[in-house]
Amino acid sequence: MTGSGGVLGALERVAAWWAVGGGLVLLAVTLVTTVNAGAFIADRVAGLAGASVSALPGYEDVVRLATSCAALMLFPWCQARRGHVAVEFVVQAMPARLRDTLDRLWLAAMAVAMAFLAGWMAVGLVETRADRALSPVLGWSQWPFYAPGVVSLVLAAAVAAAQAAEGVRGAPGGADHGT
Repeated sequence: MTGSGGVLGALERVAAWWAVGGGLVLLAVTLVTTVNAGAFIADRVAGLAGASVSALPGYEDVVRLATSCAALMLFPWCQARRGHVAVEFVVQAMPARLRDTLDRLWLAAMAVAMAFLAGWMAVGLVETRADRALSPVLGWSQWPFYAPGVVSLVLAAAVAAAQAAEGVRGAPGGADHGT
């Protein structure tokens, strides 16, 4: 990773563990999907004997809500690893000091964008809670599923801001992404 100590290093460690959590959520989604697909197969086989096997009720609710959490939980790690697309055809020819300045500006812009999105997602959380919005099949409250997204975007914004402050350029280990 780019920073081994200090604020950036701590944020990167948090981002890594947060991404592990997102991965575990995706693993759970995969397992639920496998069970649901197995139920469809079992229903076909049971149908030959005049019986039936039902699929998981609310499968779509679970997958939609969990996947939205998991996807955003990977954002901070992606930012920590500088996994966004960087097109540097023109920038490569610029002096190192100008490249560093542009990189810091881009990181600051990412931090602002992520913080802006986190703010609006928090507004969505509050509105969804006030509306008492429920998932269509299971009747689960939807607002709690916004919380990991808010945390994820705040963490991604913090990582980008720390990278901008520390002047971290390119991929971990000092290599530039250059596409």
